[in-house]
Amino acid sequence: MKKIPLAIFLAGLMVTGVSAETIPIVFAARIDDSRQVPGFLVMVESLRAFGGKMKDAPFRLYMPRAIVPSGTEAMAPFQAVRAEVKALDVPEDAAWYPLSSWVFSSADAEAEAERKASILAWVGGDTVFLREPREFMLPEGKALGYRPVFHRNICPLFEEPPDPYWTRAYELMGLREASLFPMSTPADGDRIRPYFQAGCLVVRPERKLLRKWREMFNAVSGDAMIKGICEKDGLKRTFTFQVVLTGAFLNSLGREEMLEFPDRINYPIFFREMFGAKRDFHDITDAVTVRYEHFFADPPEGWERRLKGPADKIAWIKARLDKTHREE
Repeated sequence: MKKIPLAIFLAGLMVTGVSAETIPIVFAARIDDSRQVPGFLVMVESLRAFGGKMKDAPFRLYMPRAIVPSGTEAMAPFQAVRAEVKALDVPEDAAWYPLSSWVFSSADAEAEAERKASILAWVGGDTVFLREPREFMLPEGKALGYRPVFHRNICPLFEEPPDPYWTRAYELMGLREASLFPMSTPADGDRIRPYFQAGCLVVRPERKLLRKWREMFNAVSGDAMIKGICEKDGLKRTFTFQVVLTGAFLNSLGREEMLEFPDRINYPIFFREMFGAKRDFHDITDAVTVRYEHFFADPPEGWERRLKGPADKIAWIKARLDKTHREE
């Protein structure tokens, strides 16, 4: 075989958007309230403790400029877990929609990761890593790893016609019925229209999927009909940021390029107790990452006895999250 000069090989890599010094994976998350900082630090610490080959991966935290810590003492906890902090404020119009900050921050994280990392993992700040998330290293041919939303919430069942809100959103996003496919919610097993969990998104940065999310959000959120519906329906206002993922992904990817992660990824402990569900989530034996929402804001006594799984990891969670939140 004829050898290719190194300079030509490296030039070819740059043309395809891949750097010769690309790192395997970068993690990123968003918080909007300083009270969420302890949980974020636990999340990064858990990756450092249980992340295996990914334990030293870069981790970036996005937060509003007003709450970015300043000074050596304030930054010490972030430096201790080797987390980078970046200030990012959301446009005023967009901020009317709760959690729109995830849209803009993830887009920025994706742009930052392009040409530097093969994979970007965007995770909710209430995540705890219990094992190396090997599934995050997407196989060849896959550009997105995802989980469905935990429960149906505002999403129509697959067999149902969409309501005016979803009909208008589909119209604005340019989605046709033929492009839709069913998902099954982890909490209840409901067969719903495509509705992706925004707290666990693993992407190839060069595909610009999260920047497409931002583009779609700007198109949908500013629509008069959508905004009018959201003014009367708080749930739709809250979850518009997540609804737009449907358009961003389905307009950018073929179904074969998407990988639905198994239940052990993004496993929502105590979800039934917090929100109601047909299934309980007490067995973390095989869990890779877990989510806890607001559970540890006021956890009941003895909650750890309800969990099944490795005793050392249950004790690890209790020592950090139970103690952390009770001291706030």
